[in-house]
Amino acid sequence: MTAPPIPSSKRNIKEALIEEAKKAFALSIYFGLWFCALAFLAVTALEERPIPLSIFGFAIVKAAITAKFMLVGQAIFPIKVTKHHGIVRSLLIESLIYLMIVLALNYLEAGIDGVIHGRNFIESLAAFGQSDPLKILAMSILYWLIVVPYLVFTGALILMGKDNFIALLFGNKNIADQ
Repeated sequence: MTAPPIPSSKRNIKEALIEEAKKAFALSIYFGLWFCALAFLAVTALEERPIPLSIFGFAIVKAAITAKFMLVGQAIFPIKVTKHHGIVRSLLIESLIYLMIVLALNYLEAGIDGVIHGRNFIESLAAFGQSDPLKILAMSILYWLIVVPYLVFTGALILMGKDNFIALLFGNKNIADQ
């Protein structure tokens, strides 16, 4: 006995959801590696011993939240790359827009977190980044430097197509070495 075929529209929705879940997972891993490395750097700079493993858990949670924010940003403002302008020029403005979206959502997260913990929403927003403009600027630069390679990777994937991009990165087994 075979299962009845899945209608095309349901299959397309299911495939789209699976594709989005894969993107979210991959982006969470990417941000997770960065945030764990930064947390490790921070704790070793403070010469804290033993190194608390909880910092890595927080880094991974923060990475998943940031990935979610990035994907929300992409849903609102999809990535557009043109061959005429190239990847970097096409994505420069978009990278700054994604940075602003991620920062805005981080502020919102700080406000909601404050409310959850019994604090005032506006005061919690203002306390983001310990209310230090230089810390927020430094965090913004770091987020931007983390986001740009992801956008370049995504832009190359869009321009080249999945098969060509994979062949560029890992070689193409279908083509004999010349």
